[in-house]
Amino acid sequence: MATGVALALSACKKESCGFGEVPECIMDRIENNDNELFCNDANVKAYTFQQKTVYVFDAGTCGADFSYPVLDADCNTLGFLGGFQGNTKINGEEFSSAVFVRTVWEK
Repeated sequence: MATGVALALSACKKESCGFGEVPECIMDRIENNDNELFCNDANVKAYTFQQKTVYVFDAGTCGADFSYPVLDADCNTLGFLGGFQGNTKINGEEFSSAVFVRTVWEK
């Protein structure tokens, strides 16, 4: 059954894969990095933060102290969460104020 789901997702158009309104550059980044940068349990989540939708890329469990890039809808990098220093702020504001919208993609 899982194989059929994987085949269906790989064969559909981006707009009809259940991703909803995800900017094309975000989808391109997910597709281009799927096998290169993402490990087990990787995901991309959408949040509302500073009055706009942002996307957090979590590479998964393949390394300690990875940072999570936070991108806006135009794929501009707003900053990085976590990492060796444990950063929790984007644009000077605690990311804990972000409101989770949904998981856009997971591996």
